Amino acid sequence: MPKKKPALPRPTDTELRLLNVLWHHGPSTVREVWTHLGSDVGYTTVLKLLQIMREKGLVLRDEQATSHVYAAALSETETQTDLVGGFIDRVFGGSASRLVLHALGSKSVSPKELKAIRELLDQAEHDGK
Repeated sequence: MPKKKPALPRPTDTELRLLNVLWHHGPSTVREVWTHLGSDVGYTTVLKLLQIMREKGLVLRDEQATSHVYAAALSETETQTDLVGGFIDRVFGGSASRLVLHALGSKSVSPKELKAIRELLDQAEHDGK
């Protein structure tokens, strides 16, 4: 039986903001992350958060350059999959269908989103046969 890789700790909302910068702009220095975040977060706060995130295993740090360069330890998709899976387990008793029904009932959905959902359902139905 294959070993399940140990789950990384769930990032906080602020840590997710930093990860989003790294996912969308690639490996970055503290200054680059800070610049992309805007003025609502201080430089030293970004530095400290990245250091904490490195200790938690959420980011990797390349120490070869003069300025340390940080990169997300997992891709955006891997992180989303892990977070959604945990959320479904905790909040919806492991039922993805309950999550989808609740989500569709609580927010308006654009025609483009509905088309994408239909395509996913068609693919899931096809794969299940």
